[in-house]
Amino acid sequence: MTEQELRDPERKPSREGVLRAMAKVAEILPPTPLLPLEIDGRTLWCKAEMLQPIGAFKIRGAWHRLSDLSDEERSRGVVAVSSGNHAQGVAWAARRLGIAATIVMPENAPRAKIEATRALGANVVLYQRPGQDRDEIAKGIVADTGATMVHPFGDPWVIEGQGTAGIEAEAQLRERGIEGALHIIACCGGGGLSAGLGLACPDATLSIAEPEGWDDVIRSLAAGEIQGVEDQAHPTPCDALQTPRTFPINFDVLKRRVHSSAVVTPADVAAAMRLVFEKLHLVVEPGGAAALAAVLAGKIDLVATPVVTLSGGNADWDTYQRMVGGAA
Repeated sequence: MTEQELRDPERKPSREGVLRAMAKVAEILPPTPLLPLEIDGRTLWCKAEMLQPIGAFKIRGAWHRLSDLSDEERSRGVVAVSSGNHAQGVAWAARRLGIAATIVMPENAPRAKIEATRALGANVVLYQRPGQDRDEIAKGIVADTGATMVHPFGDPWVIEGQGTAGIEAEAQLRERGIEGALHIIACCGGGGLSAGLGLACPDATLSIAEPEGWDDVIRSLAAGEIQGVEDQAHPTPCDALQTPRTFPINFDVLKRRVHSSAVVTPADVAAAMRLVFEKLHLVVEPGGAAALAAVLAGKIDLVATPVVTLSGGNADWDTYQRMVGGAA
């Protein structure tokens, strides 16, 4: 693709773009660990994205997007919508690049995520969830300021950046002498991570996990067209996966690549969080544990070498205590 094509916001994400993003991410961030987890005699390879500087994989797509902005675009700033992990990814990249960032976040997002986003220098605009449309609020800010919208999943750069986790995992397995087919199980909200992984690892089997009540991507795949969340007031501990509906740019990839899927309950998620603490000695937030939860609950049939995303670790202390303590 030409430079002009690569900078076209209307373009489709591609594996070429994932590889380009990988080169950029590798310049600033070391690979996150790929940790073995033995379950019933089988090894799961867990991609520990909670060990990113902002505690989640979202730093990948944010860096790919913001580092491609022109000087003129950088001078006008960026706007993002997020419950917290994408917010911190954009804020981190913006601070490093000297770009002003405004993040539209729900009032009921974990306080730790709101405070961390502000600590990174971003301007946080709060909205009511449910009740207000975050994308419409962001569009209004973009219209007033001329800033660039950096969507958490409906953006080709963001999708490609998230896919770099798959490129890393493949390389890490090869270093261990593990060759052959992979089965990637990914946490899914809007579909940015799972679409990126589908592009990054075209020969891998791809499965997704969503929290109950917020399984709009799974229902969309079953219906053959995009379906929205039926009840946006449905309670879930997986705040990172609360997206009202996926976008066509994600759905176009997922409908070709998703092999299987699972809806996980709060109890499934809590069990996965406890296991990560006990066996890997790490903290994973509820949304970041959804993929592992699906495997542990027997809701995904493994068909090859399994790679499971532990996509984030940004949980409020009270929420983490409640989940891991068994009161989910």
